[in-house]
Amino acid sequence: MAPASPSAPSPAPHRVVVLALDGVYPFELGIPRRVFGSFADRYELTTCTVDGRPVRTDADFAVTPDHGPEVLADADTVVIPPFGPVPTTPEPDPAVSAALALVRPGTRLISICTGAFVLAAAGLLDDRPATTHWALAEHFRTLFPRVRLDPDVLFVDDGDVLTSAGAAAGVDLFLHVLRGDHGTAAANHAARICVVPPWRDGGQAQYIQQPVPSTGSTGTAPTREWALTRLHEPLSLAELAAHANMSTRTFARRFQEETGQSPGRWLTQQRIELARHLLEATDLSIDRIATRVGFANPVSLRQHLHSAIGVSPLAYRRTFAGASS
Repeated sequence: MAPASPSAPSPAPHRVVVLALDGVYPFELGIPRRVFGSFADRYELTTCTVDGRPVRTDADFAVTPDHGPEVLADADTVVIPPFGPVPTTPEPDPAVSAALALVRPGTRLISICTGAFVLAAAGLLDDRPATTHWALAEHFRTLFPRVRLDPDVLFVDDGDVLTSAGAAAGVDLFLHVLRGDHGTAAANHAARICVVPPWRDGGQAQYIQQPVPSTGSTGTAPTREWALTRLHEPLSLAELAAHANMSTRTFARRFQEETGQSPGRWLTQQRIELARHLLEATDLSIDRIATRVGFANPVSLRQHLHSAIGVSPLAYRRTFAGASS
C-alpha cells in the first residue's frame, strides 16, 4: 500500500501592519483587527509606530505598540489610521517618510480618513483617485491638487492603494478588502461579528446634507426593501414611485437624499451584489444568474460586473467560489 501523500502546507498568513501615528484615533486604529480578527489563519496583524515608542491618541490615553518601523519591511498590507491634528502643509513628516521608505514596492496601502494626508504627502496619491472625510475635502484639495479627490464616496479602491472616508467608512473599506481577498461569505461573516451591514448604500453625500431619515411611510426605505425581493423584475422608476405613493420626481429626489444614489444606480448595485453571491455560492449558469438578478441577458451581466469590479462572471467564480465555501 502506497504511503499517503503529504498534505499541502497552509499558505502563510497575509501580513497586515498598522502604522499608529501620534494623535491616532483609537476607534479606527482597531478596525483592521476587528474586521480581520475572525480570520487569524489568513491574516497576521501587527501594530507599530515610526520609532517604536508609545504614541498619544486623540483621547485621554496613549498606546504602546510592541514594534517599531522595521516590521513595515515585511508587510503585505500597510494601514494608516487617522490622526490629529490635521496637517496644515503638504510637506511630509521626516520620521513618517523614513518609516514608509521601508515598505516594499507593490505593498497594498490603505488609509482611513486623515491617513490619506500621509499618502498624499508622500506622493503616493498623485494623479490617482482617493477620498478622505468630507469635512476635510477642500483643505485636502488645497494641499494636494494633483490628487483626484472624490469626497462623495465611502471609499476608493485603486488597486494597490485604497482610501476611505472617516470613522465607520473604515469598516466599509475593510469589509470590501476582505470580500476581495476571500469572498462575500467571509465579508458577511465579519459583518455579522461586527454587527454592521456587509454593504452600505450610497456615499458620504447622504451625511453631508443631512442625517439619514428615519424609516417610515414617507421615506423610501420600505420600497427599497420591497425592491430587494424583486430584483428579477424590470422595476421602473414609475413602479418604485407608485409603491412609495409618491410622484416619480419626489421619489427620485428623496431616494437620492436618503441613499446618495439614483434609484437606477442603486438597483444596478444590488443586482451586482446578488450576482456575486450567486456566482460564489451556487453552480447556477451565467444565463440563470443574469435572469435571477434582473439583467436582460448574460452580456448585460458581464458588462455590469466588469464595469464594477473589472472581471468577467467566469473569472470571478473561479477566484471566489472556493473562498466562499
